[in-house]
Amino acid sequence: MNSALILNLIRFILLLAAQIVIFNNIDLFGYINPYPYILFILLYPVNTNRARLLIASFLLGLTVDLFSNSGGVHAAACLILAYVRPSFFKFSFGLSYEYQTIKINDRLSPERFTFILISILTHHLILFLLELFKFTFILDALLRTIVTTLFTLLVSILIIYLFKPKKK
Repeated sequence: MNSALILNLIRFILLLAAQIVIFNNIDLFGYINPYPYILFILLYPVNTNRARLLIASFLLGLTVDLFSNSGGVHAAACLILAYVRPSFFKFSFGLSYEYQTIKINDRLSPERFTFILISILTHHLILFLLELFKFTFILDALLRTIVTTLFTLLVSILIIYLFKPKKK
């Protein structure tokens, strides 16, 4: 096994464990629940097999669903995020995405921030719309999306900087 596969496997397990043990138990004001487990999808290497990312994203979301008893909404949101991730890369990074020269866990630039924000916002919007699944709750879903996106963005950036690989 190569080092990238081992790193992704460790990242998968650690983010999943942190989500289940720590972040699923945080519920601020009834609206704010951080979901930094999606960092696995965001930090997954650009130049690897897309099918592996889709399968891993589905398994990640399904496992979170099993532990939070949420009926598959995390699996659907993770799968959709993994599917549209190349479009978000292209939108945020432009030409450098085509040459696969980007690393999300480097210094936070406007392009990286845009990519992370759009990805988290998309995941949360899909998650809360599927969770509430009623037109009369659309304002509640939008409110939960906005406040949870801001909190998850803050937690995700902190995690990225805390566990940033050392320069050699």
